[in-house]
Amino acid sequence: MKKIVLFTLTTLLALSLAACGGSSFEDEVINVYTRDTTSGTRDGFMRGIGFTEAAGSDDVLVPGFITANNTGQLAAMTTDQAGIGYISLYSVNNTVKGLSFEGVEPSVENVLNNTYQLKRPFVFMHRLDFRNDREEALTKAFVAFTLSNDGADSINDNGAVATNGTGNWSTLRNDHPICQQDNSDVTLNFGGSDSVTRIAEALSAAFSPNCGNVQTVNNHTGSGDGWRRTQGDQKDGVNYMHIGYSSRFFRGGELETDPSGESRFQIAWDAIVAIVHLDNPVNNLTADQLTRIYNGELSTWGDVIND
Repeated sequence: MKKIVLFTLTTLLALSLAACGGSSFEDEVINVYTRDTTSGTRDGFMRGIGFTEAAGSDDVLVPGFITANNTGQLAAMTTDQAGIGYISLYSVNNTVKGLSFEGVEPSVENVLNNTYQLKRPFVFMHRLDFRNDREEALTKAFVAFTLSNDGADSINDNGAVATNGTGNWSTLRNDHPICQQDNSDVTLNFGGSDSVTRIAEALSAAFSPNCGNVQTVNNHTGSGDGWRRTQGDQKDGVNYMHIGYSSRFFRGGELETDPSGESRFQIAWDAIVAIVHLDNPVNNLTADQLTRIYNGELSTWGDVIND
């Protein structure tokens, strides 16, 4: 008799827990994270999933979306079990789960073999007018270094896929006599896309001892500033830059200041990765599913899992 009573109480307890949300994860409303509309990462992600109108407009996104930068989204996914965001491949670490896209794992190898399609370019431009000849010579030496085999090694070592390798800097350096002298009294300013920060800092650190210990400052505030502070309306302001990075191709008015394109260069490809909490059971999403998550059509994780 006691066994029957115990079984009944156990069954009732289980039913009670189920009624209170035993299968709670599928019922969780998806917390959608995104970058702001000036972000090259957002541009590449939205265009990559086919939700092009969301690249520059918040109006088409799911109500209640959360705006956060690369670091903010990474941090959020370590605690927000119902969240989804997207970051650069090199930022993905073991504190979050990086999702496959259309069944292909995000990796440098899959970017190289062109099977992982959710990717975007890393590019930069240099300014067209310089305050003095030394700054111009040093800026152009930096461009040559970045496009060299040595620059490609720095890019590859920091998680992106370099698109250039024009030769060894030990040889190319001879074309830039400015690098033979002491340049420790000159500072070059770099900025633009914050997604390129790690690569930009690595390139700066590698270049400086190879060009007279020129000083470098990296202040990355977004892809839009990559143009504004080198060739655009802020190029002569207090935040002027010699090199401006972008994690999307320059376009529109950004191309008009240098129609020849001689000041613009692509330096790498980078993958963009949708990320979730480690406990999230989802491992892969398609472009269509990501679009429907970001426009609100798939509003719970159950909608995604049962799609």
